[in-house]
Amino acid sequence: MKKIFMLVDYKDNFTSKYNALPYRSGMDKELLKKYFKDRNYEIDIKNFSDIDFREDKFENIPIVYTSPECKGMFYKRYVEDIILGLELKGINIIPKYKYLRAQDNKVFMEILRDVSPLSELKTITTNHFGTYEEFEKVEDDFTEDRYVIKASEGAMSSGVELSKNKQDLKNKIKILSATKNIKYDIKDMLRAFKHKGYIKESIHRKKFIIQNFIPDLKNDWKIIIFGDRYYMFYRATRDNDFRASGSKKFTFNDKLPIPDGIFDFAKKTFDSFDAPHLSLDVVFDGKNFHVIEFQFLFFGTIGHTKSESYFKYINNKWERIYEKLDLEKVYVDAIVNYLEDKH
Repeated sequence: MKKIFMLVDYKDNFTSKYNALPYRSGMDKELLKKYFKDRNYEIDIKNFSDIDFREDKFENIPIVYTSPECKGMFYKRYVEDIILGLELKGINIIPKYKYLRAQDNKVFMEILRDVSPLSELKTITTNHFGTYEEFEKVEDDFTEDRYVIKASEGAMSSGVELSKNKQDLKNKIKILSATKNIKYDIKDMLRAFKHKGYIKESIHRKKFIIQNFIPDLKNDWKIIIFGDRYYMFYRATRDNDFRASGSKKFTFNDKLPIPDGIFDFAKKTFDSFDAPHLSLDVVFDGKNFHVIEFQFLFFGTIGHTKSESYFKYINNKWERIYEKLDLEKVYVDAIVNYLEDKH
């Protein structure tokens, strides 16, 4: 029997599951063991803090891992340290560190978009900044009234705004990027008073992105992909708002509107990455599809839970398969198929 290491968090939880019991406890580890065993794999569960980079010998055993979504991203930064260290040792990390880096990090997600060879992924135009002052240097380049401004961190549309005009754009960037700290800022003011020519540090150092706005959208489609299984649901935009994420106005199953070509588009996007699973937010402007955001780790799984079916590409066509499967089964099949396709 083959072996896989599984890294769980400090609460012994593994990734996300919409209907987990207890609440927010992630996937059922006993079910994961069962389904991995059915595929001739044994899992060895460890915590991130168990990893000893001087002593542990993983002997080319692949590692799957969870990543938290936590306030301030404190523990997530620790997870990043461990995963990057393992990757530096040449361990087969699933998914790769770069995809962890993009989780809840819209700046790096957009960098992944920009470096992708897939032109269909680049229909969204993005500028990223580390401070408000960096934006100020090029603010004349932004000639439209409406832009989408996003804080780099945030889920469920938090930290996402739409500008009404140039001044509104500047105001909203200042709010999203604010890093005010009275004690530190006073010390910095004193430095400027004491040292001639000293440039004070920005009080707007939270990184952010600015994107082109696609008008008149009524919805997006959330597509979650586990290997060759595609789950999808429809999300209407909020009332008097441009955002669909967090609207809770969802459509599932047979009532789901399916535009022609959306699964071909999703598959082409998925195939352009080297990962076993992916979550996509896709919109259609009447002519073209656009990927608004994508995540590889710790994405919502309501699309799996509420769906009575999934879609699969079989014999050069998309087929809808009416079958309810445990999320753990879907996850395990995606991981094992990914591993076996690599060898």
